[in-house]
Amino acid sequence: MEHPKPKQWEPLAWVPIVAGLFWLLAHAGLAWWFWALLPGCLLLASGIGLLMTPGDPRTVSLMAIGGALGLLFTLPAWIVADFGTAALCALLSAASCLASGRTAVRRAPLHLGATPPEPSWQLDAKVALDEAILGYFVGSARIPSGQAAVRTCEDSLRMEDALHGRGWDREPAAMHPAPPAPDETYIERGRIYGRDFEVLRFDSAYMVPDALPNAATWRGHADNAECHVRILRHTGKPRPWLLCVHGYRMGSAWLDFSLFSPKWLHERLGLNIIQPVLPLHGPRSLGWRSGDQFLDGDLSDLIYAESQALWDLRRTLAWLRASEPEARVGVYGISLGGYNAALLASYEARLDFVVAAIPVVDLAHAIWSVAPPAHRQFYAEHGLDEARYRSILQPVSPLARPPLIASDRLFIIGATADRVCVPAHALALGKHWNVPVQWYQGSHLSIRHEHEVRDVLNLAIARAGWGVE
Repeated sequence: MEHPKPKQWEPLAWVPIVAGLFWLLAHAGLAWWFWALLPGCLLLASGIGLLMTPGDPRTVSLMAIGGALGLLFTLPAWIVADFGTAALCALLSAASCLASGRTAVRRAPLHLGATPPEPSWQLDAKVALDEAILGYFVGSARIPSGQAAVRTCEDSLRMEDALHGRGWDREPAAMHPAPPAPDETYIERGRIYGRDFEVLRFDSAYMVPDALPNAATWRGHADNAECHVRILRHTGKPRPWLLCVHGYRMGSAWLDFSLFSPKWLHERLGLNIIQPVLPLHGPRSLGWRSGDQFLDGDLSDLIYAESQALWDLRRTLAWLRASEPEARVGVYGISLGGYNAALLASYEARLDFVVAAIPVVDLAHAIWSVAPPAHRQFYAEHGLDEARYRSILQPVSPLARPPLIASDRLFIIGATADRVCVPAHALALGKHWNVPVQWYQGSHLSIRHEHEVRDVLNLAIARAGWGVE
């Protein structure tokens, strides 16, 4: 990596400072303050932080959140104040969003082998969305603290001993036996965006070995024990199946179908769609938010979540092949779904292709890069640094085993200015698979609108020889 030259002062910091002050001082009254306090404080605090203590990536994320909230609160601000004040608030908030995107792009290191981002206001806007969602992920994460942090370190080291004792760190396949097809299944009907779909439900049957830390706790998550798989299939002659794997904190039908467009994939390309819900997501959630305890729980939670994700994806494939023995299947995963698509490529040889889009492949780096400094220091003092965290995750890493699919059927899509899964992740998977990365000029969240994504998927379908209509 090549890091940019550091600056003592960041001139763009004045944009959120002015925006925050205007929000806080433009009008009086309790009704105004109800809407102005949050965006005003976030913009002012992040601007001062960027000016006085540059370098903390979380500052830019807070700026993006403040700007996004400012835009969101423009309408109520207009109601309680006047059009001119609200319009200026919206303008300053939008400028702060663009400033957060430009600052993030300027500060991001250039990765050898990756296409560099091309600065533009459109790219700034895309990156600002990334920074806002990253700020939400980090700001709302329930990071183990206090005595729970001590217990996390102790459990992680016990997990390391248990995995090493069974040799699963050296041969991960022994930890992941092939699951059988489910004996009992239930199919319900659903409808969204004017389309009918099926919901296949069956028992996951994933079992954590008793000897591993917190195994009983994981088995006690009743809602997570049932698999939910959404299906869109054509009548008539058999069609190829595209297994779509969603991202972090998704898993709801309205979100997943907005990411994997039925109009394009099911209607235009003529594919059958099979869309499993990952553990701890959607109807399998433990808390009120989808994905709680997947990345922000204990290390044992993450290992079990990924082990069960691999098991459930393979069990879904087993069901499909039991129902349709000659089924042709391709896999398309995005973000955390890209991680699981890449992991699946190391365990399932009977896949026509795998497309890993904006994949996270190094969860240790992804978590450590945004963890609060105090947590990183405490964990390191208790024997759990980033390298050791990565080592413990080895049995569920997509980089631990070679793929079972030919390289011409493996595809990777990366974003030049991705702030959630930085380009290093796509490059690492490309090196492991020995395939090039297809880059697009955009960010993590802009993937829905990038034509390179469709180009790659069309290429994968063509190489598979599906010939769908």
